[in-house]
Amino acid sequence: MPLVYQQNINETAKIGVWQIKENEQFFLEQVSAQKEITHPHKRLQHLAGRYLLKQLDADFPVALIKINSSGKPFIENDDFHFSISHCGDYAAAIISNIKSVGIDIELSDARIEKIQKKFVNEKELGISSALPLNTHEQLTLIWGIKEAMFKWDGKGVIDFKRHLCINAIHFSGGKYLSSCIFKKGEHRKIEATTVLIQDNFLTWVSEID
Repeated sequence: MPLVYQQNINETAKIGVWQIKENEQFFLEQVSAQKEITHPHKRLQHLAGRYLLKQLDADFPVALIKINSSGKPFIENDDFHFSISHCGDYAAAIISNIKSVGIDIELSDARIEKIQKKFVNEKELGISSALPLNTHEQLTLIWGIKEAMFKWDGKGVIDFKRHLCINAIHFSGGKYLSSCIFKKGEHRKIEATTVLIQDNFLTWVSEID
């Protein structure tokens, strides 16, 4: 079974990563595609993400998932909070029964250096330079944190440089622990955790109570 990572974050939230080795029919026996996707691999990722939700919670109502105007999947009445991410042959998901969460999985790629001005500021470059990572890994880490924050919010238009701000990143116990501020509207403190899963940067976020 290619469930390559699973963790109960706390009493109310859990996370998992699935390495996609199966064909489409394997997933269709458990879940159905909830939107029209013509690209074969993207369809496979879509199905794997929803299958993973059922692995994390057998009672998860996958058939009730809807998509809001900004593209975020959700369950009405906030009975389940969740987030899904895909990268290559991996699907990642996080679920919580209390509060909004966000997740992102990214494979480091040197090409990210070409777009860094779109999402990272000078303070964040300084923070990341002290980490045991090369330049494009540092940028991938920052991008993953901000993508997870964007998914946590789920309301649409966000300026990644102005609205999603990283104040500190510490490496401890094999994890990158980040303190962040969501600055669109009322400022909110966000915690991010990042781990490496088979060369992928896996990041999840939640709001500090």
